[in-house]
Amino acid sequence: MKLNVKFWLKFSLINLCIVALLGVLMRYKIGFAFPYFEQKNLQHSHSHFAFSGWVSHTLMTVMIYYLQTKIEAFNGGKYKKIIVANLICSYGMLVFFFFQGYGVISILFSTASVFVSYAFAYQFIKDLKLLNTDLLSKNWFKAALFFNVISTLGTYYLAYIMATKKFVQDIYLSSVYYYLHFQYNGWFFFACMGLFFGYLNLKKTDHPFFETIFKLFTIACFPVYFLSLLWLNLPVWLYVITVIGASVQVFAWFKFLYILIQSKKIELLNLTPLLSYILLFISIALSIKLLLQLGSTIPYVSQLAFGFRPIVVAYLHLVLLAIISLYLIFYTKANHLFFSTKKLKFGIFIFLIGVILNETILAIQGIASFSYTAIPYVNSILFSIAIILFVGILITTYFSLKKDKKNPPL
Repeated sequence: MKLNVKFWLKFSLINLCIVALLGVLMRYKIGFAFPYFEQKNLQHSHSHFAFSGWVSHTLMTVMIYYLQTKIEAFNGGKYKKIIVANLICSYGMLVFFFFQGYGVISILFSTASVFVSYAFAYQFIKDLKLLNTDLLSKNWFKAALFFNVISTLGTYYLAYIMATKKFVQDIYLSSVYYYLHFQYNGWFFFACMGLFFGYLNLKKTDHPFFETIFKLFTIACFPVYFLSLLWLNLPVWLYVITVIGASVQVFAWFKFLYILIQSKKIELLNLTPLLSYILLFISIALSIKLLLQLGSTIPYVSQLAFGFRPIVVAYLHLVLLAIISLYLIFYTKANHLFFSTKKLKFGIFIFLIGVILNETILAIQGIASFSYTAIPYVNSILFSIAIILFVGILITTYFSLKKDKKNPPL
């Protein structure tokens, strides 16, 4: 029995709509007087639901889809309980973080989602054994699931802090950054790369560097974590390893881009204009992200980056919105997992414009914060952009929910 991928991906878009709506609400509270709801609770609800209800749910679903396309008579239906459990946990976190912040029930749902991720990792790694060993996506998926599992170690320490009330600021922040790093630089990034390698059907025999880039990014992922801790004044030897890790990722990425363009030029040129623009923007965003990471190893730059919240917000949105979220939309659209219409394409286009505007204004705000320069009406502008993002994904979601009579569900 196959998993009804199109059905579960509709939840993905609905969840992204909710994430965008919470973003609008948070931006409104920042820019205007709005006494209702706690901003901190909104932030926790927004971030937890974005990670679990949008990104992780979508990754799980399309990774199962990938196995169903590569393994004959694959039983994707056995994942249904895991997907349902993840959604229950996601909606639980959405509601209870919204109303109570870090409370007993919200922590309960958050903890349950961790064990759901373990169940998915265990089952998926078992099923990966059925894949052809020449398919490079296999290794990326294994690494993604590994990083997802080890990222949860950070949450255990946070739970320990909550239980014992032994709060140490540096260790607390280190645990938070540990979880975030191995989520978006590990689980999210490696899963997306696995999907991309799978989409282009890249094999070990295509080019030797296709296997090398995986090894380089996997090894570098560990020391790159310490980029988040440069404010702790790390030992010189650890700082050097961190710089090497960031440099290796930059080298690996740009060499991969060069080889990919040379070897898969025809496949890339055959993409529709909208998908080409999305993929181009993702490539630029990821290039900027890796260069920013390398630049942050300069002590003066690092101190500035961690000292100004707009820079941190801009970086997180660059990774989660401009790279991860856009790639998931690219993948589902490129594989025809939504019923494609001109109106749906228009919605995706509006969302893309919103992402570009959002990153541009956040970048300007971040750079201006170096000189303590205030950007006139920046909060109103960001609120307007948040509405554009919400409208774009709302249009996309509405027209994706229409039944596809020509193409039955997978």
